[in-house]
Amino acid sequence: MSALDWQKSSYSEEASSCVYVAAAPDGTVRIRESDDPDVVVTTTPEKLRAFILGVKAGEFDHFADLGSGPVPGPGTVSGA
Repeated sequence: MSALDWQKSSYSEEASSCVYVAAAPDGTVRIRESDDPDVVVTTTPEKLRAFILGVKAGEFDHFADLGSGPVPGPGTVSGA
């Protein structure tokens, strides 16, 4: 496997909990965490795009607040 050009978000600064993304030669997108770089998730640009749109729309906001109570199930609206 060729070396990948891993990129992290500028929001990560110097934190040790970073998520890295790289474009692979086969057209897929690879994602890994800085604290466990041997575990790599492979996806397609289209699936990553759909996920990012969902993040921007707030569909996953409830995961950012896991410590404050039960997590709503799939398809439920937080605060409803």
